[in-house]
Amino acid sequence: MITINRRNLSLAAGMAAAVALTAGALIASTAQADSGLPIGRPAPDFTAMDSNGDPVSLSDFAGRTVVLEWTNEGCPFVRKHYAQPPGNMQGLQADADADGTVWLTVISSAPGKQGHVDGAAANQWAEEHDASPAHVLLDPDGTLGRLYQAKT
Repeated sequence: MITINRRNLSLAAGMAAAVALTAGALIASTAQADSGLPIGRPAPDFTAMDSNGDPVSLSDFAGRTVVLEWTNEGCPFVRKHYAQPPGNMQGLQADADADGTVWLTVISSAPGKQGHVDGAAANQWAEEHDASPAHVLLDPDGTLGRLYQAKT
Protein backbone atom coordinates (compact mmCIF):
# COMPACT_ATOMS: atom_id res chain seq x y z
CA MET A 1 0.00 0.00 0.00
CA ILE A 2 1.32 3.45 -0.93
CA THR A 3 1.05 6.20 1.63
CA ILE A 4 0.78 9.74 0.31
CA ASN A 5 1.83 12.46 2.70
CA ARG A 6 1.14 16.17 2.37
CA ARG A 7 4.63 16.92 0.95
CA ASN A 8 4.35 14.30 -1.82
CA LEU A 9 0.81 15.41 -2.64
CA SER A 10 1.95 19.04 -2.94
CA LEU A 11 4.90 18.00 -5.10
CA ALA A 12 2.66 15.94 -7.39
CA ALA A 13 0.14 18.79 -7.68
CA GLY A 14 2.92 21.25 -8.51
CA MET A 15 4.32 18.96 -11.18
CA ALA A 16 0.87 18.47 -12.71
CA ALA A 17 0.34 22.24 -12.77
CA ALA A 18 3.73 22.76 -14.46
CA VAL A 19 2.91 20.18 -17.13
CA ALA A 20 -0.52 21.74 -17.72
CA LEU A 21 0.91 25.26 -18.01
CA THR A 22 3.66 24.11 -20.37
CA ALA A 23 1.18 22.23 -22.55
CA GLY A 24 -1.13 25.24 -22.59
CA ALA A 25 1.70 27.54 -23.62
CA LEU A 26 2.73 25.18 -26.42
CA ILE A 27 -0.82 24.92 -27.70
CA ALA A 28 -1.25 28.70 -27.60
CA SER A 29 2.05 29.35 -29.38
CA THR A 30 1.21 26.78 -32.05
CA ALA A 31 -2.20 28.34 -32.61
CA GLN A 32 -0.56 31.74 -33.09
CA ALA A 33 2.18 30.41 -35.37
CA ASP A 34 0.28 31.14 -38.56
CA SER A 35 2.05 33.33 -41.07
CA GLY A 36 -0.40 36.19 -40.73
CA LEU A 37 -0.80 36.16 -44.50
CA PRO A 38 -4.45 36.10 -45.54
CA ILE A 39 -5.58 32.79 -47.02
CA GLY A 40 -7.20 33.10 -50.42
CA ARG A 41 -5.64 36.48 -51.13
CA PRO A 42 -2.77 37.21 -53.50
CA ALA A 43 0.61 36.65 -51.91
CA PRO A 44 2.84 39.69 -51.37
CA ASP A 45 4.89 40.45 -54.47
CA PHE A 46 8.66 40.52 -54.32
CA THR A 47 11.68 40.72 -56.56
CA ALA A 48 14.82 38.78 -55.66
CA MET A 49 18.01 37.87 -57.48
CA ASP A 50 18.34 34.27 -58.53
CA SER A 51 21.48 32.17 -58.45
CA ASN A 52 22.32 33.27 -62.01
CA GLY A 53 22.14 36.97 -61.12
CA ASP A 54 18.76 37.55 -62.76
CA PRO A 55 15.86 39.35 -61.04
CA VAL A 56 12.80 37.19 -60.42
CA SER A 57 9.46 38.61 -59.29
CA LEU A 58 6.52 36.68 -57.94
CA SER A 59 4.33 38.68 -60.33
CA ASP A 60 6.22 37.00 -63.21
CA PHE A 61 4.12 33.94 -62.39
CA ALA A 62 0.71 35.62 -61.99
CA GLY A 63 -2.15 33.16 -62.28
CA ARG A 64 0.05 30.14 -61.54
CA THR A 65 0.56 28.18 -58.35
CA VAL A 66 3.96 28.95 -56.84
CA VAL A 67 5.79 26.97 -54.16
CA LEU A 68 8.29 28.91 -52.04
CA GLU A 69 10.73 26.46 -50.46
CA TRP A 70 13.21 27.80 -47.93
CA THR A 71 16.32 25.66 -47.85
CA ASN A 72 19.67 25.51 -46.11
CA GLU A 73 22.24 23.01 -47.29
CA GLY A 74 23.54 22.59 -43.73
CA CYS A 75 20.16 21.63 -42.24
CA PRO A 76 19.91 17.92 -41.38
CA PHE A 77 16.29 17.80 -42.57
CA VAL A 78 17.22 19.34 -45.92
CA ARG A 79 20.05 16.84 -46.27
CA LYS A 80 17.69 13.97 -45.46
CA HIS A 81 15.00 14.98 -47.94
CA TYR A 82 17.43 15.84 -50.75
CA ALA A 83 19.49 12.66 -50.26
CA GLN A 84 19.59 10.12 -53.09
CA PRO A 85 17.70 7.93 -52.33
CA PRO A 86 14.99 8.74 -51.32
CA GLY A 87 14.88 12.00 -53.31
CA ASN A 88 11.76 13.31 -51.58
CA MET A 89 12.21 16.93 -52.63
CA GLN A 90 13.21 16.04 -56.18
CA GLY A 91 10.02 13.99 -56.52
CA LEU A 92 7.89 16.85 -55.23
CA GLN A 93 9.60 19.26 -57.62
CA ALA A 94 8.98 16.93 -60.57
CA ASP A 95 5.31 16.48 -59.61
CA ALA A 96 4.89 20.24 -59.21
CA ASP A 97 6.48 20.90 -62.58
CA ALA A 98 4.24 18.31 -64.25
CA ASP A 99 1.22 20.15 -62.80
CA GLY A 100 2.45 23.52 -64.05
CA THR A 101 3.41 24.68 -60.57
CA VAL A 102 6.40 27.01 -60.27
CA TRP A 103 8.92 25.90 -57.62
CA LEU A 104 11.13 28.64 -56.20
CA THR A 105 13.86 27.61 -53.78
CA VAL A 106 14.86 30.41 -51.40
CA ILE A 107 18.15 30.59 -49.51
CA SER A 108 17.88 33.20 -46.75
CA SER A 109 21.13 32.38 -44.94
CA ALA A 110 23.16 35.47 -44.07
CA PRO A 111 26.87 35.77 -44.90
CA GLY A 112 28.93 33.94 -42.31
CA LYS A 113 25.96 31.84 -41.19
CA GLN A 114 25.16 28.18 -41.83
CA GLY A 115 23.85 27.59 -45.34
CA HIS A 116 25.05 30.85 -46.88
CA VAL A 117 26.14 30.30 -50.48
CA ASP A 118 26.74 32.44 -53.52
CA GLY A 119 25.01 31.85 -56.84
CA ALA A 120 27.63 29.47 -58.22
CA ALA A 121 27.58 27.33 -55.07
CA ALA A 122 23.77 27.29 -55.08
CA ASN A 123 23.74 26.09 -58.69
CA GLN A 124 26.36 23.45 -57.93
CA TRP A 125 24.38 22.20 -54.92
CA ALA A 126 21.18 22.00 -56.99
CA GLU A 127 22.98 20.10 -59.75
CA GLU A 128 24.66 17.68 -57.33
CA HIS A 129 21.31 16.90 -55.72
CA ASP A 130 19.30 16.68 -58.98
CA ALA A 131 17.09 19.49 -57.72
CA SER A 132 14.92 21.13 -60.34
CA PRO A 133 13.40 24.36 -59.03
CA ALA A 134 12.44 26.97 -61.60
CA HIS A 135 14.82 29.36 -59.78
CA VAL A 136 17.03 29.40 -56.72
CA LEU A 137 16.53 32.80 -55.06
CA LEU A 138 19.26 34.30 -52.91
CA ASP A 139 18.00 36.27 -49.91
CA PRO A 140 21.12 36.88 -47.78
CA ASP A 141 19.64 39.91 -46.01
CA GLY A 142 16.44 38.02 -45.14
CA THR A 143 14.05 40.47 -46.82
CA LEU A 144 12.02 37.76 -48.51
CA GLY A 145 12.08 35.58 -45.40
CA ARG A 146 10.69 38.42 -43.28
CA LEU A 147 8.05 39.27 -45.90
CA TYR A 148 6.68 35.74 -45.62
CA GLN A 149 7.53 35.34 -41.92
CA ALA A 150 9.66 32.30 -42.77
CA LYS A 151 11.58 30.83 -39.87
CA THR A 152 15.07 30.03 -41.07
